Amino acid sequence: MRIRSTTVLGIRHNGEVALGADGQATMDKHVAKSNVRKVRKLQDGKVVTGFAGSTADAFMLLDKFEEKLNGYGGNLRRAAIELAKEWRKDQYLRKLEAMMVVADRDELLIIAGSGDVLEPDSDVAAIGSGAMYAQAAALALKKHAPHLTARQMVEDALHIAADICIYTNHNLMIEQPV
Repeated sequence: MRIRSTTVLGIRHNGEVALGADGQATMDKHVAKSNVRKVRKLQDGKVVTGFAGSTADAFMLLDKFEEKLNGYGGNLRRAAIELAKEWRKDQYLRKLEAMMVVADRDELLIIAGSGDVLEPDSDVAAIGSGAMYAQAAALALKKHAPHLTARQMVEDALHIAADICIYTNHNLMIEQPV
């Protein structure tokens, strides 16, 4: 049985950053859990992370990323690059099936096991099953509703994705770095 889940969306807009995710995990054609917590705060709330993919793999990567953050004095970009390098080189880590969106007040990045650290165009980062729905909605909101906050955009875009994607629900968790 294949486990599917997750829509994670990060937006940087008008000097603020918000990162959110839905709460659904699906096994085959059934909802296994509706309130999974896929967004976490690190570094006393200065960094927020969201993950998609295998839960065990995501937690392993979250621990590794926190290790890197601590080792590089909270430097988000450096920690992300070092995690991506280790993820790609390490024989065990290479098998992990997950992705991460990480953000602080200044940066928004996607980290993938291929060794990529991507700074997304238009300050919108989306991963997971409903990523393209959430990203499309977020880009439309940034263009046509610039008066909204980053948090409002994340919430609205995730709700739009949940209306379309069967692997995404309306049980949202949204965090912002301090």
